[in-house]
Amino acid sequence: MSEVRIPELAESITEATIVNWLKAEGDRVSQGEVLAELETDKVNVELSAEQDGTLTKILREPGDTVQVGEVVAIISQGAGNEEGTAASPDIEAVPADVKAASPDIEAVPADVKAASPVQTPAPAHVPSGIEANAAQPASTANAVRSAYGEEAGADTHGEGGRLATPAARRLARELNIDINQVRGQDPLGRITVEDFKANQTGQPQARQAKAPAAQNRQAGGKAASSGSFDKPVEHIPLTRRRKTIAERLVNAQHTAAMLTTFNEVDMTAIMDVRKRRQEKFVKEHNIKLGFMSFFTKAVVGALKFFPLLNAEIKEDEILVKKFYDIGIAVSTNEGLVVPVVRDADRLSFAGLEQAIAGLAEKARNKKLALSDLQGGTFTITNGGTFGSLLSTPILNAPQVGILGMHKIQLRPVAIDKEHSENRPMMYIALSYDHRIVDGKEAVGFLVKVKELLEDPETLLLEG
Repeated sequence: MSEVRIPELAESITEATIVNWLKAEGDRVSQGEVLAELETDKVNVELSAEQDGTLTKILREPGDTVQVGEVVAIISQGAGNEEGTAASPDIEAVPADVKAASPDIEAVPADVKAASPVQTPAPAHVPSGIEANAAQPASTANAVRSAYGEEAGADTHGEGGRLATPAARRLARELNIDINQVRGQDPLGRITVEDFKANQTGQPQARQAKAPAAQNRQAGGKAASSGSFDKPVEHIPLTRRRKTIAERLVNAQHTAAMLTTFNEVDMTAIMDVRKRRQEKFVKEHNIKLGFMSFFTKAVVGALKFFPLLNAEIKEDEILVKKFYDIGIAVSTNEGLVVPVVRDADRLSFAGLEQAIAGLAEKARNKKLALSDLQGGTFTITNGGTFGSLLSTPILNAPQVGILGMHKIQLRPVAIDKEHSENRPMMYIALSYDHRIVDGKEAVGFLVKVKELLEDPETLLLEG
């Protein structure tokens, strides 16, 4: 028998959330086979089996938060029994007639059964040493609670100490349901997610009743502070990644003296180069010549003139980085991630386009490694792909600069005092940390980016 533990993920990551199990109890697994998918603050990772055998026991459910090193499953080297549950020397399986009465029941450790002697006879269909529901002695209930990671006597969401799986407690909080109103099928009295589904027609009572419309009107029409509504709402739990994004963005605004300066770029020259060179570029490099390579080249060139934009603050020092690892923001269904193009100053236009496209594909397919997201020195984000005309990007801490690209739009531009033309124009924005970057440097940086983009031939010279 071997324990499946949460592996070391990264230096800064100590916990993860189980997204789903790809294997069920009783399934045969091979060494290296993926058992479950984990969501961390930054990327999704796979949990693999370290030996061949049978997945005897799953100890944590989807949605549970688990710590690095925590045991989440048991793999037995023996084959599963006829009922699909492998034998394990440390876990005593529940008899078939009890399992049929409660399909969600889990095996009870032998030491839990021995924790307290039976004081009253058990029903005929319940194994010796286990009493159904609330009839079990308090010491036995506490032992079982301890076995499932719950503190003895703890009040979990108004349950008065009633046993419930972590997923069931979470569902009760999200739906604002009193678990005491849910009928359970588990002989141990433990409430599971399946019990919620089975009791959907039973109309469980909410812990806090909705305030009548008359009371709302007397209160000036404001919604009750409890968050109840008279109209339908959908409860969507924040994912771990969305929580992390929120924390990092708020932290950046609280710790940095963030300001934003703006300029606009005439994209005529770049669009002309792309039009003339696109076909040949695709034939030679099997990838399109996009805008991101031009902007990355321009950012690197400007950073060489204004190195404090490529720095960070660490305690009482300024660390000026002499390398250029440029983060490119990528939007995914799970949230924004910023994979890093390493040594961007050493890459050609084709190399940049290939690197950016590869990272974007990995991000959308959830294949990014933690190393792809660490160590950037400056970030570029392109809200123009979604139609944004102007925005103020938030710093990607501990970096002190981020460039925002926006939508290209035809606008009349004065050529001289007597002539004007419609030109493809783009607003660009630079957010910077005023603690180490002064306005003069920030404006100068953005002007340099504008100059390099409007005369793209100089990008080769600056590179």
